[in-house]
Amino acid sequence: MQLATEANVDESSALYSEDLAPIPMSKRTWTTWNYAALWISMSLCIPTYMMASSLIQGGMNWWQAIFTIFLGNTIVLIPMVLNGHAGAQYGIPFPVLVRSSFGTSGANIPAMLRAIVACGWFGIQTWIGGFSIYQMLRLWIPSLETLPQVFPVSFGLQTGPAICFFLFWLLNMYVVYLGVESIRKLLVFKAFFLPVAALALLWWAISAGNGLGPILEQPAKFTTSAEFFAFFFPALTGMVGFWATLSLNIPDFTRYATSQRAQVRGQIIGLPPAMTLFSFIGVVVTSATTIIYGTTIWDPLVLAGKFDSKLLVSIAMIAVAISTLATNIAANIVSPANDFANLAPSKIDFRKGGYITGIIGILIFPWKLIADPTGFIFTWLVGYSSLLGPVGGIMIADYFFLRKQQLVLSDLYSESGRYTYKNGFNPAAIIALLAGILPNIPGFLTTIQVIPADSVPGWISHLYNYAWFVGFLVSGLVYLGLMRNSIFTAKDTKLFAKNTENLSI
Repeated sequence: MQLATEANVDESSALYSEDLAPIPMSKRTWTTWNYAALWISMSLCIPTYMMASSLIQGGMNWWQAIFTIFLGNTIVLIPMVLNGHAGAQYGIPFPVLVRSSFGTSGANIPAMLRAIVACGWFGIQTWIGGFSIYQMLRLWIPSLETLPQVFPVSFGLQTGPAICFFLFWLLNMYVVYLGVESIRKLLVFKAFFLPVAALALLWWAISAGNGLGPILEQPAKFTTSAEFFAFFFPALTGMVGFWATLSLNIPDFTRYATSQRAQVRGQIIGLPPAMTLFSFIGVVVTSATTIIYGTTIWDPLVLAGKFDSKLLVSIAMIAVAISTLATNIAANIVSPANDFANLAPSKIDFRKGGYITGIIGILIFPWKLIADPTGFIFTWLVGYSSLLGPVGGIMIADYFFLRKQQLVLSDLYSESGRYTYKNGFNPAAIIALLAGILPNIPGFLTTIQVIPADSVPGWISHLYNYAWFVGFLVSGLVYLGLMRNSIFTAKDTKLFAKNTENLSI
């Protein structure tokens, strides 16, 4: 194998840039605790709370919700660690790794799928930040709640929240204009504020809910096991889908690992425990609202808006907005902006890529996705997992089963190497990707009510409840089958024969 320090990479190639170059061992400094800290920081966000509370709103009791979240994050940890292997082994990021399976040009396909999902998360986080501003301003400017309706009823968007959303969106775009360096101090603020705010909210819930006992005694709303499992399986798929994007581009982080052990242990220590603990706070607080207010409030911003103190609400909402701004730019702008820029480097720079991300973030109507737990889980989390699961299956099948973890670094950056396939595209990967997406389309269309639920057989539409799993397995197996039938260019035939010895599907 060629390690980063041994690779003879052509730096004049159009496929090469300093950002995409392999990281040599001498410059890899991330230890176990760096990865643990990374996951703890990323887990502490408002969507994590909302994900947990949506399970309570959907009908689960506290332990069912916690178990679902823990199981989902344990499952997604597997592709996270596996895809992270190549990053730690060769020092390469996701866009370069995926060239080995999709081709040097075809790699833009999974990169764009990931970018579109990041745009969606940008829209959701922007809505959260804008709505926090609205919750604050309406206390001081009551007329904001009664502004004339501007948007069509079908938009499901009130004028006051829309104004605040747009203002917060403009703030995000201004930060893009300034550059991401301007957000570093806000990330530090987030790291200190959110844990303190979460613990304060937990203390309030336990106090106002007359102790932890009555809160955890809240029963599930399901009357039969059939009702429970009808909600559980798509919910589990949604929990896996929550980090489906990171399970693909985790090499962007593991390329800095001092060793394989560091990235593996760090992710095991950081991901499932952090997500489960922070989710527990969301579960407890949401369960407490049923006792305190007589109704289940799953949105923490709506809950904070019910507090009596204007000053307290204002401070909390400003802090949430700042924290969300920091997370949004770091997690949901940088990656898609670079992906869009990579499509046409001479025409699209980082700023333009960021603006494209912002526009798409509006067009997905994020306020509808998180208006209720059904939309958040069934439409958003499960929906995009049906796109990203197949990519993960192909990546793991290619790297572990076909390549046997053997990559030729110089060819990953070459326009005439073994990974160019057919004019830069690997037909096997594209066919396998479509094969993994196809089974989930009918269920998705019935879920968003584009077609009647009875227009397709029930067993086909129900596949959507397992969207990530179906896509992952189907695409992985189809890819292996096609590659064994030599859908390769002559450049790769020798390597293919060597790496598929004793391969069984």
